[in-house]
Order: sequence, then structure tokens, then C-alpha cells
Amino acid sequence: MTLRRVTVVLLALYALLTAYAVARPVFDWPAPRGFTAAITLAGFSFALLHAAQRESWAGALRLLGLVLGVSLLFESVGVATGLVYGPYHYTLKLGPRFLGLVPYLIPVAWFMMSYPSFVIADRLVPSGWKRWQRLLGVAAVGALAMTAWDLVMDPVMVAGGHWIWDVDGAYHGIPLQNFWGWWLTVFVTYALYLLLAGRREAATRVESDGLPISSYLITALGIILGSFLGGAGELGLIGTFAMLPWAVAGWLRLASATQAQNAGAHR
Repeated sequence: MTLRRVTVVLLALYALLTAYAVARPVFDWPAPRGFTAAITLAGFSFALLHAAQRESWAGALRLLGLVLGVSLLFESVGVATGLVYGPYHYTLKLGPRFLGLVPYLIPVAWFMMSYPSFVIADRLVPSGWKRWQRLLGVAAVGALAMTAWDLVMDPVMVAGGHWIWDVDGAYHGIPLQNFWGWWLTVFVTYALYLLLAGRREAATRVESDGLPISSYLITALGIILGSFLGGAGELGLIGTFAMLPWAVAGWLRLASATQAQNAGAHR
């Protein structure tokens, strides 16, 4: 089986697990032990394999190292001091914790969504911009796409008892500082990656970018439908307007790039 086929299979597995997570409360299906970890690892594995094909293995591992390192550093400082995101702490629901602070699964989840958010931003920011303009543009836009997920994910995970805020914040009990902290974490990660990568060309096989955009869409639909079906209609609406436009914009830009590529091939 080729690497691309394995990547597609992993995306399909991620979609099936996400669909099960949405349907489970409706039909009163069991929640297998480690189910949250299974979904996260499926999405993570897809992202890593696709990144290896898009960015090369060296680039994929560089991005992976930066996402894991920066997110774990920022989260650890955040839990220990209340800086970055505001005062909060994790429960034991997500498994063992790094230095007793941050579950090891958390940086894995950061990469799971950081990569598709990066691909969307890489497509949306014009390739004709100067290198520094494009670096800052991709980092800023990708961080926004990633933070859009947290607008729904954070209240859902808090309600599930995965972490606890030590203050009563303005947004569903979450301090607004948290979302600035999310944006900053992702911005720093992308900026470092693009800085270390030097001058890089946009991906030439544009059609393959449909897979990570689909991954972002699957995550969005899962958390949006889960919110609506779980009685959290407000969060469902927020997710609809915060996340779906990124996926739609990514698809539209991808379609435009594919059309341009096909036109060039027939000249």
C-alpha cells in the first residue's frame, strides 16, 4: 500500500471515529476506553503522513518538533503560572501528564489541527507576497484558523471535565486571554517553521491539499453537530460561523489553484 493510500485510509478512519463520537450520545452507544486518544492519534497520524508528502519528511518532522515543543512549553508555563492562557489545570481524564502539568496527548492534538490549519493558510495567503510578508501572513492566518476550533472545543472539553479554569471567565467561563494565548502559540510555531524552512515553493500537487482541508472540515462538522445534538446550540452556531468559513475558503482557493494548474498544463 502506497503512503498516499495509507494517508487516505487514516483520514477515513478519523472521519469514522468522529462520526461515532457524534452519534454515540444520541444512540446511547458505549464510549470505549481511550476513545478520545484514538480519535486524536488517528488525526495526528494522518496529519504527519500528509505533511511528509507535502513538506518532505525533513519538513514534516521539523514542523512536528516545533508544534510539540512550543505547545508543550507554552501549556506547561500556562498551567504552572497562569500566564499565556489564564489560570487553569488539567484533570487526569486525558492520561499521564508531563511534569504533572500537561497531558502528553495535548501536544499531539495541537499537531492534529495545526497542520490542516497551516495548509489552509498556505493556500489563502498569496504566493506573490514578499517572503517576510508571506511568513507573517501565513502565521497570522493559520493561527486564526486554529483558534477558531478552540472557540467550541474548549467549552466542550471543560464540560467533559478534561480541564478546569480557576477563574470565571467571560466566555462560557473561559477567560478571553485564553484565545489570545492560542493565537500566539500557533503564530510562534508557524513563524519559526517558515523561518527555519527558508525560501520554500508552494506545493505543486495542489489537489492533495484537499485532504488536510477535509480533515479540518471533519473536525469542524464533528464538534458543530455534536454541540447541536448535545443541546449546546449556541456553541454549534459559533462553530458554524467560526470554523466552516475557513474550510470553504480553503476549498475555493484550492479549486482556483487546480483550475490554473490545469490551464497551464494544456498550453
